[in-house]
Amino acid sequence: MTGRIRVVLVDDQPLFRAGVAAVIAAHPDCEVVGEASSGREAITLLDEVEADVVLMDIRMPELDGAEATRLLMSPERAARRAVPLRVIVLTTFALDERARAAIDVGATGFLLKDASPELLIAAIRAVYEGGAVAAGGDLGSFGAPPASEPPPPPGFATLTDRERRVYELVVTGASNAEIAGQLFLSESTVKTHVSSVLAKLGARDRVALVVLAHRAGSVAESPSSPSPGP
Repeated sequence: MTGRIRVVLVDDQPLFRAGVAAVIAAHPDCEVVGEASSGREAITLLDEVEADVVLMDIRMPELDGAEATRLLMSPERAARRAVPLRVIVLTTFALDERARAAIDVGATGFLLKDASPELLIAAIRAVYEGGAVAAGGDLGSFGAPPASEPPPPPGFATLTDRERRVYELVVTGASNAEIAGQLFLSESTVKTHVSSVLAKLGARDRVALVVLAHRAGSVAESPSSPSPGP
């Protein structure tokens, strides 16, 4: 990692922003470069300030986190940035359709607002390095289907033994390097396996894969660390 991770905080509660800012300030590799109290303010701020990671409250006045994320991640704005922007949405409730909506339009993942400081910093670092995060609180029910529905999608049956092992490690938060070390593979081979798993399971990215795993009951409990990108 080179330089400091530039973070923008977007939340309509000043005390919450102050608490998160204090957590970030305690880590020399991270810094808060701006704050906004609404999605609309965030759009204006991020058109002027270069940032690496946005912590975005999902429920705010004027413009909620999902719509703000959609605008921030638009191709037009992305083309103007010198560096990729990663958005982590923050939600009070695990079962929050707005959080899923934000993921659908480009958020890198989500955390519950009562996530530990350690998990928050780990998530910031992970998405900065190109990963994704879906952690905090009771995620086992996030986006879960009714109990009467058969959980596993048909795509699981098409995974090879190696792909199943890679899948298991991805959804528990292992990085490509960690997976490579555990399975005695090169990182490029791991990346190829991950891409194949995503394609076979119909998951757009690793965030979607983690949510899919929780729906299918493939993860017994919430992951304690972020899951990195392909």
